[in-house]
Amino acid sequence: MTDTAQRSTRLADAAIETLAESGMRGLTHRAVDRMAALPEGSCSNRFRTRRALLDATVQRLAELDAADVTSTVLDSADLDGVASVLAEVSHRWLTRDRTRMIARYELALEATRRPEIREALNAGGARFRAMATALYERLGVSDPATRAQAFVGCFDGLIFDHVAGAGAREPDIDHLRETFRGLLRGFAA
Repeated sequence: MTDTAQRSTRLADAAIETLAESGMRGLTHRAVDRMAALPEGSCSNRFRTRRALLDATVQRLAELDAADVTSTVLDSADLDGVASVLAEVSHRWLTRDRTRMIARYELALEATRRPEIREALNAGGARFRAMATALYERLGVSDPATRAQAFVGCFDGLIFDHVAGAGAREPDIDHLRETFRGLLRGFAA
């Protein structure tokens, strides 16, 4: 990775942290510089506009998620195995990587007013919907795309509920595993 690419990644990671800590209003080039512990002007030099900064942040979120949920996660028809992997990934997202989830929800709310952010978030989410659709196709269920869409919606809702919803709480990996097992099987029925 080049120095420029490393700095861009560092700034995008700092933007994620800034979003989680300070929200959309707190996401400024200077705030990202401070979070990244870089000289003032570093962020605006790399990402000239707020839109460029937001685009880089959404792209980085998608990269991090893709690293966590590779296509091999849903490559089998063993629903218990898939549920276990999803429980491990979601537990990590709800604990160690919680700030990433908070940043995602900040961006999702902003996307209700900014179509360009919605497009970028949708592109990232399409990958996971495609993997879920492929899983339900392997299981031979009718209308796998609709079932996958519903499963991903439930998955997202569960993560949101743990992070910011009325059910916000410390996650229990066994509970997550059982929940995903039930969801996967329910949509496969």
